[in-house]
Amino acid sequence: MPYFVATYAYTPDTATRDEVRPAHREWLGGLGERLVLSGPTDAEGAFLVFDAPDAAAVESLLDEDPFHGRGIVAERRVVGWTPVKGRLVDAL
Repeated sequence: MPYFVATYAYTPDTATRDEVRPAHREWLGGLGERLVLSGPTDAEGAFLVFDAPDAAAVESLLDEDPFHGRGIVAERRVVGWTPVKGRLVDAL
């Protein structure tokens, strides 16, 4: 089954990011089974993996993210991903 990976690149506005982070994490928690995993990167961004019917569905979800609404996401990309090998493949 293909998954969809979203990457975020954040703006340099760390004060607003810190302020909105609790709402962002609450939003993530409400995604249920659609969100496979997520977390920040060491490059001022984030990596999110979704189980969704298509990239458009993921884009629609991401539009609801408080980080997006407050302008914290400078750049976002969604691509399809099919896990093939690795220690987590069986968990997916």
